[in-house]
Amino acid sequence: MRAGLRAVLEAQPDIEVAGEAADGAAVIPLVRQLRPDVVAMDVRMPLLDGIEATRALLRTVAEPPKILMVTTFANDAYVYEALRAGADGFLLKRARPAEIVHAVRLIAEGESLLFPASVRQLAAEYGEGGGNRAARAALERARLTEREGEVLRLMARGLSNAEIAARLVVGTETVKSHVSAVLAKLGARDRTQAVITAYESGFVAPG
Repeated sequence: MRAGLRAVLEAQPDIEVAGEAADGAAVIPLVRQLRPDVVAMDVRMPLLDGIEATRALLRTVAEPPKILMVTTFANDAYVYEALRAGADGFLLKRARPAEIVHAVRLIAEGESLLFPASVRQLAAEYGEGGGNRAARAALERARLTEREGEVLRLMARGLSNAEIAARLVVGTETVKSHVSAVLAKLGARDRTQAVITAYESGFVAPG
């Protein structure tokens, strides 16, 4: 799997594969040494799985990289737990080369949600149907403005900043400011975590 990913990614002129690790336990020292922009991490590993490796990475590394979970099944509960833990998106092992490259670029840019329909499906299945107290409390504390709430709903639908700008008839920079405000108020690392909070609090219905 690693050899295949390396071959696909190294064929791109704008992507460099900085290194490889055989297990989650080896990720943190490698990230500190190599400072990658994106880590593609298997969700299931023998010594330290992708969920715990993600938590450890975000807890111990300053300015951590974006994390792309690699998984066999899109509806895996482990995937949702990884997203809740701070992963930025996920990629199926059966993905075509073009999809792999697109996923890495999209995660690196951070301006739209990767596979929004799948994230919505995962939230519907594992997201407690708006009954997550911590998520509700985070949303209440955030006190989002009406416009920020609109932006969060559009983020949850998977729209990019440019698409949100077109929908709301405002400039892209204005949308970026609103997105930044939403993330800051929710205490979210990125769009994925903000959208999960929106689903788990009941602010956005995942269905």
